[in-house]
Amino acid sequence: MAALNGAVENGQPDRKVLPPLPRPLRSLEVKYTKIFINNEWHESTSGKKFPTYNPSTLEKICDIEEGDKPDVDNAVEAAKAAFQRDSPWRQMDALSRGRLLHKLADLLERDRVILAVGFPPGVVNIVPGYGPTAGAAISTHHSIDKIAFTGSTKVGKLIKEAASKSNLKRVTLELGGKNPCIVCADADLDLAVECAHQGVFFNQGQCCTAASRVFVEEQIYPEFVKRSVEYAKKRLVGDPFDARTEQGPQIDQKQFDKILELIESGKKEGAKLECGGLAIEDRGLFIKPTVFSEVTDNMRIAKEEIFGPVQPIMKFKSIEEVIRRANSTEYGLTAAVFTKNLDRALTLASALQSGTVWINCYNALYAQAPFGGFKMSGNGRELGEYALAEYTEVKTVTIKLSQKSP
Repeated sequence: MAALNGAVENGQPDRKVLPPLPRPLRSLEVKYTKIFINNEWHESTSGKKFPTYNPSTLEKICDIEEGDKPDVDNAVEAAKAAFQRDSPWRQMDALSRGRLLHKLADLLERDRVILAVGFPPGVVNIVPGYGPTAGAAISTHHSIDKIAFTGSTKVGKLIKEAASKSNLKRVTLELGGKNPCIVCADADLDLAVECAHQGVFFNQGQCCTAASRVFVEEQIYPEFVKRSVEYAKKRLVGDPFDARTEQGPQIDQKQFDKILELIESGKKEGAKLECGGLAIEDRGLFIKPTVFSEVTDNMRIAKEEIFGPVQPIMKFKSIEEVIRRANSTEYGLTAAVFTKNLDRALTLASALQSGTVWINCYNALYAQAPFGGFKMSGNGRELGEYALAEYTEVKTVTIKLSQKSP
């Protein structure tokens, strides 16, 4: 992944290899299944719980307390108390707060435990639950001033509507994407194939930044498809607890079924299935890495967000054509351009209607660089100074000075 995310110097990507991640633990003990409010664990007010399943085996992992409106109300009251003028959190300076945040990051990397850090009660509250209940209670709550949501465009619209009917709370949304990945004939083909592959198959394709529309200039189209198929066939699908695995299962049965239905639509609408296209039998929610060629813009796999391990590859003839086609979507989250021609790269970057454009790399995300989308991909930004602005208010203080002469 270092080759995909590395900086570019002297026209060449940084291909240094990062150290391998530690091998995941195969047996994990579930310790925390309750609601976290005011630095204490609670059962849900209603007494309800919901199950969570292992998508690799379809076995139930545990039951989790199901939060609802009363639990959201309790969390909001705890947060309000934590932000009163005389509270420990409000009396902390920026340096002390920063130390807590860094300590939290260190512990997350160590063993993912949200309580040992030392945040004052009420500053951090966690209410697991469903969108129509807990989510709706948050969206409409009059004492919540800001919502940040990452998810589908459909749900983002519901949140924004609900927020406008409550207290005009500020809402930032990071929603769906149907992201174009444009490969010009003069591109470094090895790099472009690898980046496009990782860009769409990363996290089983369940990624808003997925390179789910690959546009390849017609001169190199056959070779690009050939190499992409070779990559897909070599991708290791299996147990996510095995360090050799490159692709695990889809998140749940609903998403699994949706992906397979879209794959079938690609077959019926005339795309050429190059590889994959099927579930892996006798296992959990696994889908074979799938590559389609001869994809046209009117096909569902070229228009809809698949959110799965499916790579639709299309061809183009000119820069003007590919700009028009890349922008002909309701989404505008990310885009990528592969070319050795700097003028062409900058022309495309300027013309593409996307919040982020990567040139000769993919999924290159940095804490300093704002991230967010145009159009139906959301509004507001995460990361960088623009994200901090979403969580602050500007206040003007005017002082009348004495009129006496000095």
